[in-house]
Amino acid sequence: MTRARWGALGMAALLALYIGVVITYAVRLIGDPLPVAQAIGWALVVLPLIGAWALVAEVRFGFAAERLTRRLEAEGGLPDDPVPVRASGRVERDAADAAFSRHADALQQHPESWAHWFRLALAYDAARDRRRARWALREAIRWERADRSTAPDQPAG
Repeated sequence: MTRARWGALGMAALLALYIGVVITYAVRLIGDPLPVAQAIGWALVVLPLIGAWALVAEVRFGFAAERLTRRLEAEGGLPDDPVPVRASGRVERDAADAAFSRHADALQQHPESWAHWFRLALAYDAARDRRRARWALREAIRWERADRSTAPDQPAG
C-alpha cells in the first residue's frame, strides 16, 4: 500500500472519528431544554452529515481513479511521455504544452473514450492544473462506467 493511500486512510479515519464525536455532542445538545442549545445541536448534526458525504464521495473517486489506472496499465495504455521538471519542481512549460496538445488532439478524435479522457487528466496533472485534471478524471470515470454497463461480458476489474 502506498504512502498516499495510507495518508488518505488516516485522514478518513480522523474525519470519521471527528464526525462520531460531533454527533455524540449534538445529541446531547438536542436533549438540552434551551432552544438555542437545541438549534446548535441540529446544526451539529447537519454539518457532519455533509462531511460524511464528502468523505464517501472522495473515497469513491479515489478507488475509481485507481481502478482506471490499473485497467489502463494492464492494457498497456499509460502514457510514457514524462514531462521534464526544473530544479524548482515546476514543469517545463513547452514540454507540458506539447504533451497536453497530443492528448487533447487524441481526445478530439475519440471523445467517448475513457482512456483518452484519463490520459488528458494525466496531462493536466503533469501541468499542475489540478482542477482540470480532476474534471477530466471524472469524465474518464463516467465514460468507463458507461463502457462497462454496455459490455456486461467484460469483468468489472
